[in-house]
Amino acid sequence: MALSVDELREKVLTLRERGLNDMQIADELSISAMTVEWLQGTSASEGKPEDIRIGWRTIGVRPQRIDAISMILADILDEAVPEGIDTVVGISLNGILFAHSLAEQLGTDVAIYRSAVNGPGGALSEKYANVAGRRIAIVDDLLSTGETMRGVIESMQSEGADVALCMVLVNKTEKNEIAGVPLRGIIRAVSV
Repeated sequence: MALSVDELREKVLTLRERGLNDMQIADELSISAMTVEWLQGTSASEGKPEDIRIGWRTIGVRPQRIDAISMILADILDEAVPEGIDTVVGISLNGILFAHSLAEQLGTDVAIYRSAVNGPGGALSEKYANVAGRRIAIVDDLLSTGETMRGVIESMQSEGADVALCMVLVNKTEKNEIAGVPLRGIIRAVSV
C-alpha cells in the first residue's frame, strides 16, 4: 500500500514514540534516514529529499519468498564471485533474512552485522560466524546513499575479511561499487 507524505510522517512519529531512532525508522519504512529527518522536521515540500519508498512486505511475510529471492542472489553471487565465498553477512534488520537463506543455499556460514542504535557504526554479532580471514558477501535489503554499506565494508575489513561482493534487493543509486567492492542489486530504482 502506497503511503502519502502525511501518512509516512504519522508512521515516523509513531515509530519515534515507540523508541526507534532515525536509522531504525528508515529500515522499518524502507526510506533513507535523510527522508526520516525531513518527515520529522517540516510539512513543506521545500527541501524534500529525493527518495523512493520501497515496500517489500509481500516478499517478507513468506519464508518461501525470501528463499526465492535468495536464489536470485545466489545466482548473482556465482556470476560475480565464481571462486565462491565462505560467509554471508546480513545487515540488520532487513538483510538478516536474506543472508540466512542465502547462506543456507550456498552451504556457507552466516554472520550478522548489527547497526548502531544511535548514529553511524555498528558491530558484528559474536553469536554468529567470525569473518577474519574469510571471503565474504554482504547482503541488505536496499541501498539509499551507500553510507551504511560503506561502514559495514570498513568494519568487515578491519575484522580481517576479504569483502568480495555487496548485494541488495534494491539499489536506489547509480553506484556499481562501494569502497572498491563490487555492488549488485536485483533492481535499480533511480529518478530520471
